[in-house]
Amino acid sequence: MSQKNIPLFTTLKTGGVTGFFYRWRFIIAVAIAALLLLSGCSKEALAEANRGLLEQYFEDNILNKDFDVALATDNGTNLTSQFSGYTFKLYKSTLQNGPMTATDGTNVYNGTWSSNDDYSKLVITLPNTITAFTFLTREWKFTKKALPTMELAPWGTTEPKVLHMQRL
Repeated sequence: MSQKNIPLFTTLKTGGVTGFFYRWRFIIAVAIAALLLLSGCSKEALAEANRGLLEQYFEDNILNKDFDVALATDNGTNLTSQFSGYTFKLYKSTLQNGPMTATDGTNVYNGTWSSNDDYSKLVITLPNTITAFTFLTREWKFTKKALPTMELAPWGTTEPKVLHMQRL
């Protein structure tokens, strides 16, 4: 029986769109990889730009501004009247922490504040010499930053506590 020569590789028809993609597949693969790489970098750049915007918003609208307590509820009990006459101010040490004061017109009470990188958390620490400050001294999460009112709820828990601080 005679052997037939069977080609292992068939010749490629180089006409039309299919031929174009076969001829240029390496260049296309490199272009797609470069596009993916660049889009990955732009996500990081976008995240950094967003962080810069959040920092600017926090510095312009919250730091060094006077706030009062517009609403404070603990498990359905309205505590707002306990904060009547108090003004609160967050000062800048860095963009993520600093001193804080609570003033009742006569006395100044010193505390601290801090925040996380994305400004979703606000930790308030005030002296426990004033009973009402015990409610404020905790980790809060922003539920709304629609100034002039900051709406806060306890961080990491579903405790039925609400704090609204209004910019004066």
